Amino acid sequence: MKQGGVPPVDAAPSAADIESLATAGYESLPERFRAHTSDVVIQVVEFPDSETMRELGVDNEFDLLGLYRGVSLDQRSVLDTATDLDIIFLYRRPILDYWCETGDSLAAIVRNVLVHEIGHHFGLSDADMEAIEREG
Repeated sequence: MKQGGVPPVDAAPSAADIESLATAGYESLPERFRAHTSDVVIQVVEFPDSETMRELGVDNEFDLLGLYRGVSLDQRSVLDTATDLDIIFLYRRPILDYWCETGDSLAAIVRNVLVHEIGHHFGLSDADMEAIEREG
C-alpha cells in the first residue's frame, strides 16, 4: 500500500492490505475491549464459503462483509472448555465492493466490520457497537 493507506491505482487492496487496516482498527479500540479479545483470530478471506452461506441463508456472497465464529462471552460458562478458536472473518471482495459502492474510507469500513464482529464476540447489541465506534 502507498503512504496514507491508499493502494496503487492499478491494484486492488490485497488481503494483507485489509489485514493491516484491521490491525490498525483493532489497535484503535479501547483497551478494555482489546483485553478480552486477544485470543480472537482475525482472518481475511476472499468470500464466505458455501457452508456459511447456506447456514446463514445468504444468497449473494457480496452481502456478507464479515462474520464472527465462536461462543460469545455472554454465552460462556467458567466450566466450559474451549474446543474451537474464536475467529473473525473479514471478506475481502465484499468489503472492496462495498467500498467502491459507497466511496467511504476503506479503513473506516474495515474498522466498522471489525467492531461489529467483535461486538458479536461480546454478545453486544447494535446500539452498544455504535457506542464503541464513537469512542474509538
